[in-house]
Amino acid sequence: MTLLVTKNPARTILIDGEWRESLSHSTFPVTDPATGAVIGRASDGGAEDTAAAIAAAAAAFDSWAGTTAHQRSAVLAEAERIMRIRQKELAALMTSEQGKPIKAAMNEVGYAADFLAWFAEEAKRIGGVAVPSARADQRFITMRQPVGVVAAITPWNYPISMLTRKLAPALAAGCTSVLKPAALTPLCAVATMEVLLEAGVPAGVLNMVTSSRAAAVGDTMVESPQVRKLTFTGSTAIGKQLAAKAAGSLKRVSMELGGHAPFIVFADADPVRAAKGAALVKFLNAGQACISPNRIYVHRSHYEKFVDTLTERVRALKVGAGESPGVSVGPLINERAVTKMESQVLDALEKGARLTVGGKRMEVDGLDGKTFFAPTVLADVTPEMLISYEETFGPVAAVMPFDDEDEVIAKANDTDYGLAAYVYTNDLSTAIRVTEKLRFGMVGVNDINPTSASAPFGGVKASGLGREGGYEGIDEYLDTKLIGIAV
Repeated sequence: MTLLVTKNPARTILIDGEWRESLSHSTFPVTDPATGAVIGRASDGGAEDTAAAIAAAAAAFDSWAGTTAHQRSAVLAEAERIMRIRQKELAALMTSEQGKPIKAAMNEVGYAADFLAWFAEEAKRIGGVAVPSARADQRFITMRQPVGVVAAITPWNYPISMLTRKLAPALAAGCTSVLKPAALTPLCAVATMEVLLEAGVPAGVLNMVTSSRAAAVGDTMVESPQVRKLTFTGSTAIGKQLAAKAAGSLKRVSMELGGHAPFIVFADADPVRAAKGAALVKFLNAGQACISPNRIYVHRSHYEKFVDTLTERVRALKVGAGESPGVSVGPLINERAVTKMESQVLDALEKGARLTVGGKRMEVDGLDGKTFFAPTVLADVTPEMLISYEETFGPVAAVMPFDDEDEVIAKANDTDYGLAAYVYTNDLSTAIRVTEKLRFGMVGVNDINPTSASAPFGGVKASGLGREGGYEGIDEYLDTKLIGIAV
């Protein structure tokens, strides 16, 4: 398979339009999580490489900010066109590097292109307003201007769509950027940047530092006075550290962090339909999604029917390498992720949970990888179990019964996280009442995919700050300037 990377794969650092090695000339391996095989190498950048990338972004800012909204829109539209043409090739690369099944990878590339298309249009909708003054001889108007150089740090679980969700609005707003992609998926980032460069993004407007030394790159970004905005997707613990450091120079910050989503099935819901929905969203990307349901609450009247249906659906899931036909659950990203699944399952079983399917590592014929974990259902989960309060990020569904609406809302809200929640009910009043009481940034009502490039994505509490996507997404990259005119 031909990977969409530069002619010299070790040159994966992009500064001022040029692909470079790291200044240290060091590299790190990139592996296929399904087999453990090395599929490439990436430049291992550090603080000096990051400083050079920031300087290039700062130098390019005035020129890019001075382009018209229509010019920026055209570049993003062209990037969308190229990405859709290369969808199969990009998806194949993602499956090799990240492990997700090829169908899911195809969907992700399409989702990534959606952000390019959406913000190509939003670029042309940046405007100001006229504000009435109390003085007869004064007029107020506002204008929206790009915040400046943006530092973007992206995760491995969605290695292309999370890039365009940040870089597309930054480009649309007139910002320049420095990207630090996840060390586990740098080749997807290289391929994405090549699409954007081919679409006409000028040298210096987009820069990237691949690195296995996240702290060296991240610290340089947050400490640089030239960087005026930090956008991060990752763990809550790291997000808090970065936000604290960014406060030193009063940077704009947006954070998309961890989740611990409740999935609530009320007595008036269809338990079979709800169980089918839970199986689809829980095991998407092998459970490695921040909006994946962690706690499934089912009304006691439907509990056994729901557990039986969910178990039947999960037992039918095919596990294997992402490029294999019919596979719906690929490998976890690494050995550490599998160890976490084992720990959570063992803890739950020791404390009284009931295992209905899965619960252990899997060996997949013909593969040397050690990162497959059987899709798992744990019934009768209780609050003291690790899985009830620790983010799972893997293919383990935790199910528990409830009797009362107020009780289940209290349990659902009993978490530091507040990203996504799910409600299954056939009663409109229940849907509205419960949705209003859930302290989460997004709620799916009889809907397992409450996301779109055109809709705001983000959480509350320890799940983050700000929103990505929708018309709100570009606001994160714009400052408002007030102009007072005496007449």
